[in-house]
Amino acid sequence: MKPYLKKLTQTTRFLSLLVLLPNMANAEDYYRKTLGYRVEPEPDPPSYVRSLSRTQFKQFRDIDWLDVGLEFRTRYEYRENDYRPTPTGTNSSTKFRADPDNLWLLRTRAYVGVHDILDPLRFAVEFQDSRSYNGIYERNVSDVNEFELIQGYAELYFKDLLGHNRPLSIRAGRQHLELLDRRLIGNNQFRNTTNNFEGFRVRLGKKQNDWDLDLFALQPIERLKYEFDRADEDTWIYGGVLSLKQWSDYITIQPYFIGRKQNGDPTNAVEKDRKPDLDIYAPGLRIYGTLGDSGFDFDADINKQFGRSGNLPAGSTKQTLRQHDAVAFALELGYTFDHEWKPRLSAFYGYGSGDKDPKDNKLERFDSFYGFNQPWSRNDYFSWDNIETPKVRLEFTPYKDVRVDAGYNAYWLQSNTDAFNRANLRDRDGNSGSFIGHEFDIRMRHKLNPYVDWSLSYARFTPGDFTKSQAKATTGPFTTEASNFFYFEVSLNAFGDGKIN
Repeated sequence: MKPYLKKLTQTTRFLSLLVLLPNMANAEDYYRKTLGYRVEPEPDPPSYVRSLSRTQFKQFRDIDWLDVGLEFRTRYEYRENDYRPTPTGTNSSTKFRADPDNLWLLRTRAYVGVHDILDPLRFAVEFQDSRSYNGIYERNVSDVNEFELIQGYAELYFKDLLGHNRPLSIRAGRQHLELLDRRLIGNNQFRNTTNNFEGFRVRLGKKQNDWDLDLFALQPIERLKYEFDRADEDTWIYGGVLSLKQWSDYITIQPYFIGRKQNGDPTNAVEKDRKPDLDIYAPGLRIYGTLGDSGFDFDADINKQFGRSGNLPAGSTKQTLRQHDAVAFALELGYTFDHEWKPRLSAFYGYGSGDKDPKDNKLERFDSFYGFNQPWSRNDYFSWDNIETPKVRLEFTPYKDVRVDAGYNAYWLQSNTDAFNRANLRDRDGNSGSFIGHEFDIRMRHKLNPYVDWSLSYARFTPGDFTKSQAKATTGPFTTEASNFFYFEVSLNAFGDGKIN
């Protein structure tokens, strides 16, 4: 065959494949979940919510326009040699106790949502009550947020406005938001309290379509332990995510943009209320999918940040504006073996830039926004900033409704002069090395019946040279020993798992 004819044939085959691939997905549902570890966004409505028609109450089988949810979760946590500063609720661990912490966390959530019957008007309300007991540290807003409105929004939903079964929705009010792989904006479902926002969200299409565009402009909610939460009126997050799923059996492509703007108040008479200006722009690209029937899957995300970031030293009323210039990426590659236990082995590498020189007029530390930290560390020690970390993980299902996963992580500072932020540790001269430590974790989850799920987990963090070198009598860490974290959790769902006979 002549070379040009051979090239023409190859091109024709490639174009034919592009035409055929979309048809391999269900014509009404192009959405495919990622197989990446703990990066699948929480569904909307939340996963504990059921249509009333799919509950154990047979007399309500025809009521498919009403969503209901009632969930209670309790978790016992044992933490020994905790490296986080947050147990005190302040910026340092000056109230460190040598004894292990034995904490009981309680969370109750209730949801009611109405759809279809009043279209285009829809609405939803969700309450949550979060409490903690028996802790040896001061209670903080990561654990306590008593009887709070988590969601309360109205929505205009035009089912076929953009084409058959391709809706336009406009939502206003208080609401959850989980985007992409949850590393930048997530609800933090593992934590006892929840991230939420107030503002506007517009969606063109829905996740089952071959494409959809999610636009938002929201103010983060400030959690108050014993008072009604309020929006941070000085801060906005805004942007959009375009999801292209035409070839979703192989790849989903998500170009996105997220911005965060904070109107500073550096001269506030109350020092704790002073804040610098912030204006960050963060375009990025996420792709995930499977490599055909090979057993391999992938999930990758890269983000570039630029803009300006104010620096406001403690006690000062004068800020210095710095150029913000940061980058981060995360890459996971997995392989699922052909075995009845469905074992999946994955390798991950994450990178988030850190500030190179604390004395210059530039900030290179990546801003993790409102991300979910569990994909980084079971101990919750790390987020997507100033970090380089490889990880290997094994997941398998040895019995029906029993899932087990175990992983090993190692952590380095990307910049020796920047901080290990979750532990509030920093050597500004960069003379303490970069190895933070390594962590092993294992978890088992069991669905006992349609109404009860339980899980238990253990994680051990062994500090590295950098972390050990920062041990100081006044600023911490107050130990150089390994930390141990164990928890046992039980979740009760009043309306079951939504599977009916």
